[in-house]
Amino acid sequence: MALTPSTMLPLGTTAPNFQLSDVVSGKTISLDTFTGKQALLVMFICRHCPFVKHVQAELAKIGQDYVNANVGIVAISANDAENYPDDAPEKLKQMANELGFTFPFCYDESQETAKAYTAACTPDFFLFDGDRQLVYRGQLDDSRPSNNKPVTGQDLRSALDAVLASQPVNLDQKPSIGCNIKWKPGK
Repeated sequence: MALTPSTMLPLGTTAPNFQLSDVVSGKTISLDTFTGKQALLVMFICRHCPFVKHVQAELAKIGQDYVNANVGIVAISANDAENYPDDAPEKLKQMANELGFTFPFCYDESQETAKAYTAACTPDFFLFDGDRQLVYRGQLDDSRPSNNKPVTGQDLRSALDAVLASQPVNLDQKPSIGCNIKWKPGK
């Protein structure tokens, strides 16, 4: 496990488009899936990473808490499933079903979407406003697997709430920390 911080893509960056298959429904998910949403949360996660395991219940809770809000949420796993079979689409589907995800969970087999978003770790969060401009990138909260701080989702929830209230998002944003994306050889 390589401890990796998020790259902190510049605020104001336009959301890169993508077309990925939802591992649960099989539907193709893209930016157009979220047309008309006031906010779009793109999360890079996986099944095997201890940092994701530490927060996965909170990720599911965020999906449930914001299901009726004007926000689109999508989770994406880009890990090399050949070398990390726990992150293969069928295992991701199992994870989504076990946790009751209310949002699509896509597999980025080519890893091109992860590269376009400059995703570096799992978990890695990118929040865009209604114009699909990046307003938040960083951590879920201050909790880590061994620091005994509670998982609250405070940082990400505050950013989501600000966007939904048409308020500015706090610019004091801390990088997410997690396992590095498991890139395929040559990527």
